[in-house]
This record gives sequence, structure tokens and C-alpha cells, in this order.
Amino acid sequence: MDVFGRKERRWRSPKEKEERSDTQTLRDKFFYFRLLVFVLFGILTLQLMRMQVFQGEAYEERAQNNHLRYSPTMPSRGLIFDRNGAPLVENVPQFSAGIIPADFPKDREAELLPQLEALLHVPAAEIAAKVDPKRDSKDPFTPVVIKEGLTPEEAFSVRALENRLHGVEIIVDPVRRYTLGSLVSLILGYVGQVTDAQYPELKSKGYEMNDRIGQMGVEAVYESVLRGQPGRKDVEVDAAGREIQTVHEVLAKPGSGLVLSIDLDLQRKVTEFLQQGMGSSKNGCAIVMDVRSGDILAMVSLPTYDDNVFTNLTDEQYRALNDDPAKPMVNHCISDTYPPGSTFKQITGTGALQEGVANAGTTITSYGSISVKNEYDPNIVYIFRDWAALGTLNFYQGVAQSSDVYFYYLAGGYYQDGVELFRGMGANALARYSREYGLDAPTGIDLPGEAAGVIPDPDWKEQELGETWTIGDTYNFAIGQGFVATTPLQMVGVTTAIANGGDVMVPRVVNKVLDATGEEILRIDPKIARHLSVSDENLATFREGMRQAVSWGTANSASIPGVSVAGKTGTAEFGPDLGGGTYESHAWFTGFAPAEDPEVAVVVFLEQGNGAKNAAPLGGRILNYLFHRGG
Repeated sequence: MDVFGRKERRWRSPKEKEERSDTQTLRDKFFYFRLLVFVLFGILTLQLMRMQVFQGEAYEERAQNNHLRYSPTMPSRGLIFDRNGAPLVENVPQFSAGIIPADFPKDREAELLPQLEALLHVPAAEIAAKVDPKRDSKDPFTPVVIKEGLTPEEAFSVRALENRLHGVEIIVDPVRRYTLGSLVSLILGYVGQVTDAQYPELKSKGYEMNDRIGQMGVEAVYESVLRGQPGRKDVEVDAAGREIQTVHEVLAKPGSGLVLSIDLDLQRKVTEFLQQGMGSSKNGCAIVMDVRSGDILAMVSLPTYDDNVFTNLTDEQYRALNDDPAKPMVNHCISDTYPPGSTFKQITGTGALQEGVANAGTTITSYGSISVKNEYDPNIVYIFRDWAALGTLNFYQGVAQSSDVYFYYLAGGYYQDGVELFRGMGANALARYSREYGLDAPTGIDLPGEAAGVIPDPDWKEQELGETWTIGDTYNFAIGQGFVATTPLQMVGVTTAIANGGDVMVPRVVNKVLDATGEEILRIDPKIARHLSVSDENLATFREGMRQAVSWGTANSASIPGVSVAGKTGTAEFGPDLGGGTYESHAWFTGFAPAEDPEVAVVVFLEQGNGAKNAAPLGGRILNYLFHRGG
């Protein structure tokens, strides 16, 4: 009942039911609306927290970059000169087209990309593939280089449209031009763009992704000297990324210059002689070294390449160089190893003299070969041949005639029916002297990619091959065959040490560092790695043997008028047996002059040939030009 005593109705009219249903629906709608607002505010709160707390610094930097941009300014790279001041490199401007991803409007790509394709002749899809991933990266303000090496006309066309092509800019970079092409390419190396693999390490040293860095040769070894100190420029930009004004600038500091030990005139002539004398060789090299300082006066490796191709190297050009079987990008003087043949007798001979195995008057008879019975089966006999039956020889004659039998005796001795008739120095002593001369390790030259070579001994053979050393291994070792492998640079270093009285020099191609005005700020002094344990008397004995080798022996074709030359030839067998115990052979010559007061040493290596017939004449031509500046 209600307050008036009336009974409550148990039913409602249709109109009342309809009003109640509308009210409930309205309440439901408000509930879901409030829930949606709550969820949206929750998401917004989390997003703000992520942006302000966790990524605040990054967004602050990006916001700052929207009106203030940091722009690195690259220093002028130091120049390089030969020992007489002739310039070997230049810095020239190069135009490139770049895009700043943050300024390149995504919603206008369909319009802008075809215009860029028409201007730069770079496919639109390729441009997009470079730019799009960088737009959302941590560094969207570093320009992405789209095309390098633009002509001035192309650069002008792009620059004229920069106001319409938002985010597109012309980048002007100083790049290297190598004035002599391929003449000193393997010494200089080249400057190339920082690679993806290099960037993580170089970023901490102040390099940008688009920077260039020395990649080979002197350019790589002396990168920190040549590069200089980058500067920076803070500029204010508008919403389209266009520069308004410079706010702050720190000037770049130019790189320092280098003076090489290379005599450019001699380098040119050695290249000419080697090209004329290579014959069927796929590669060859020649080095001239000052025996008193270790200065490399000339270093030629053929074939070679032009450094300038690496300024804007295409994939096709790289594949052609890399796939060439003659390996033009390899400096064969320092990075390839070969059996040194009889040039190795310099070590065997001086070591035997020092060990007391021989002296100037020691005579050995060569009947053309030496026989060794297998220690396990005497029915098996190994023959170690000489190049001829040379008869009875003293030490000087053994060197001058390059008798293999003579040096078999010096290293391994001679046994007949188990009786020792001549005691040699042994493999371990020979290996010890080899390493004392600097073999089996890099020489320390200031160029990258130097090989160490191999000097074997009984322990080495056991560890590397799991085999026992034999007397035959010692005989082969004595004449620079078998397992031994050296670089041409190592062998001219051996000759240098014999010539100068026992100093093993650290070879070098850089003599001085210059400041940006060309004034000397550092002189690099000669460095001696070690002094040989071989006495002056024994070195003099071997020098006399080498002098006789040129005056009347196997190296006679290296003699020149007016100057006494000392030298040693080598013909090193390699590859498979061609039949009848014959093999392909490398040609070697190494020597020094003047014989009585040495100044320079030279080595010549040809991948195919004979030392006396092919390499020694080239050595003579090089020395003749050096002393007479004649052909």
C-alpha cells in the first residue's frame, strides 16, 4: 500500500516499460564510454611514460635536431711525397647526392622519387630501399648517399631543385686523386668509404658512416696521421631542413703529410724493366733497399691496379680485380711466400762458417748428385741432384757456382754406408740462423698484409705433418726448397744484413711527417731489429763468394760497368712433376753494390723463369740505372 492506503500496482503500462528500457540503455552506453575513456587515458599515460622516461633523451635530441643540426666538417687529408718532394696524391672535391631521411617526406615519395630517378639515373626503388630504413632509425639526420661522383652539371641540376626536393642535398667531399695511377698503388693503398663491418669500432673514434678511411698501404697504416681532426658546425634549420644560419663552428684541423723513402724516378724505371723482363710470369716483383737505413727506394709488384678506381668502385670492377688469377691487389713483395731456392744459401753458407763446419778453403766435390739410402729400406735410394757436375770446389767457388751438393754437405753432412764422412751444421742450427736473419716472422715494414713465411725444423714437421724429419729434408732446406717459404722482402733483408756487416734492418717506406704547411715535425729514424751472431770475418767471406758469383759465376749477367756487384741467383722448383723429375721454376736474384762498400741491396723475383737467365739480368739493369741513371 502507498502512504494513502492504496494498494501498489503489480503491472506497468507499455509506455512505462519503454521509458525504463531507454534509461538502462543510456546508462550502459555511458558505462562503456567511461570504460573506453579510461582505457585510452591509460594507453596515453603509458605512451607518455615511455616517451618521457624511457626514451626521453632520444626524443629530446630529435626535437632539437628539428631546428638545430650538428654537421661534421672534414679536414683536408695530409699529402704524400716521394723522397725528393714529388707529390703522389691530391685532394680534389667530389659531388655526391644525399638524402636526410628525417626531412624526406614519406607522403611525397611517389612524387619525389621519379624526379630523383630522372636526375640521378638511380632507380626509384633503390633510393627508397636506402632511405626508408633510416627514417625510423636512431640517426635519421645523417645523409644517406644516393649517388657519388656527380658531374658538376648533375650537381647543379640537383642543387637548383633543392627547395622542391625536401631532404635532398649536394654533399661536397674531398677525395684522393692518385697522380701516378698504378705506379705506386700497392705502396700508397687507397682511401675508401667506411664499411658496415668497420663502423661499430670506428664510431667510437669519431668516424661517421659516410666518412672515408685508408683501406690499404700507407693510407691505412698512417690513417691517424693523415686524417687530421674533424671539425663541427651547428646550424639552425627550418621545418624543411634548409639551413638558416650557423650558430657555432669548430674548424677542422688538417692532416699531416708524409715523405716516403721511395725514389719515384727509380720506381718508374724498375717498373719498366720488370714489365719488359717478366716473360710468361703471371706476377713478379723487385725491391731496392738502402742497406744502411732500411729505406725502401723502390718496390714494384706486378700486375697492379690504379688506386683511383676505388674512389667510386663498382661491383663489376671489384670482381674483375678480385677474380684475376694474377692477383693484382696483392703486393707480391710482402704478402706472397715462395720457395727462395739458392738465394737461401746466403743463410746456409754464413751459418756453416759461423758453426765451424766450413771455412774459405773447405773443398767438396760435386759429381752432379748425392745419394741417400732409405734408413728403413736400404734398397730405396734417393737422389739429390746438382745442376751440373761441378767438380771440386772451395767455399768461394761453391757460392759462385751455386753448387747444390756443396750446400747439401754444409747443412746435412755426408754419410756413406752409415759412416759420417762430412759433418754438417744440422737442421736445427740452420733454422736458428734463418730466424736470426728475420725469416719465419714479418719484417715489421710499415705496410699492411705482410706474410711471415715458413722456416721448418724437426719439431715443425712433427707438429704440422705428424712425420719424422729426414736427412733429405735437411738437404732440401739447405738450398731453399722443400718446406721453406719466404717473401721477396725477407730475402732482400737477408742480403742487406750480409752487406752491412750483420744488422738486420726493419724496412720502411715512410721517412718523415710534415705539418699542414710542409714543415718537418717528425723524422723517423732507422731501426735495427737485431745484430747477427755471424762474425765480421765470416760475413766478409760470404760477401766475397757473392762478388765472384757476379764476376764469373752464375750471376754474371748482373754485372755492370764501373761498379763491383755481389749477388746470388736462385731457381726454385714448384708445382707438380712435369715428367722426368722436371718442374716449373721461380726465378730469383738478390745482390748488393758496390761490393767493397755496400750501399744498396736488390731482389728480383719472377713467378716463371731461371735465376741466372731471367732474374739476374734484371737485377743488373736496376743497379746500372741506380748508379749511372742510364738504361
